[in-house]
Amino acid sequence: MHFGQGPAGTEVPGMSQERLIALETDILAKNDRYAEGNRRVLGNLGAFAVNLVSSPGSGKTTLLCKTIEMLNARAGDAPLAVIEGDQQTANDAERIRATGARAVQVNTGKGCHLDGHMVGHAMEHLEIDPASYLFIENVGNLVCPAGFDLGEDCKVAILSVTEGEDKPLKYPDMFTVSEIALLNKVDLAPHCDVDLDLYEANLRRVNPGIRVLRLSARTGEGMQDWLDWLDQRLKAKQQSVQAAETPATETGPTETRSTETFPTETLGA
Repeated sequence: MHFGQGPAGTEVPGMSQERLIALETDILAKNDRYAEGNRRVLGNLGAFAVNLVSSPGSGKTTLLCKTIEMLNARAGDAPLAVIEGDQQTANDAERIRATGARAVQVNTGKGCHLDGHMVGHAMEHLEIDPASYLFIENVGNLVCPAGFDLGEDCKVAILSVTEGEDKPLKYPDMFTVSEIALLNKVDLAPHCDVDLDLYEANLRRVNPGIRVLRLSARTGEGMQDWLDWLDQRLKAKQQSVQAAETPATETGPTETRSTETFPTETLGA
């Protein structure tokens, strides 16, 4: 049986496909308005934001902690801040703060993903620096976060070698919208019946343009490639912002934007 073959991609008893599409369109349109507000704030700051998405247990928080430690160890590197998303507890935010990074914990309760409204309020509490990194660690879930824009520059999908080579085929939406996939825990590959080449092949079956990096947050293998990618993307963001400002500088004063504010209305899940 397959309940996702209709135009809406899902079925709900007693509700037509047209009604489902209308509801989803309304919810996502509202979220997109919040996301665009976040994107304007980040663009004005020249900050590069990544939305880290994965299933629970992929090693997402450990990878982020290792990333922060390596960035902090480099002299003159860009400042950073973190938004942590979980249904309950502040455990992950506490782990992030232990590295010396600023972090805000967002608990979604019964919600299965972060949305643009939540992230906007979290950004207000962080006081994000210009030309910095913003890491958004989403709730562990490979379904709902795929459809919700947070105002990030890109989604980064993390999957571990223990999850099965067919994971991208089972959850194609998430890997289709991700720019890069981090194949984590490769240090465990020799101890598992796993085919790393098949992982990559399946990722490219659902997203031919996705970039794949093999790494281990525990041993540090491949982590420098990930940091190099972050460096390149932050520099590209800053160059893009500078290029956008150049015409205004040449023709007259640059318009001063007011600080973004975020309404208190809460989005539906």
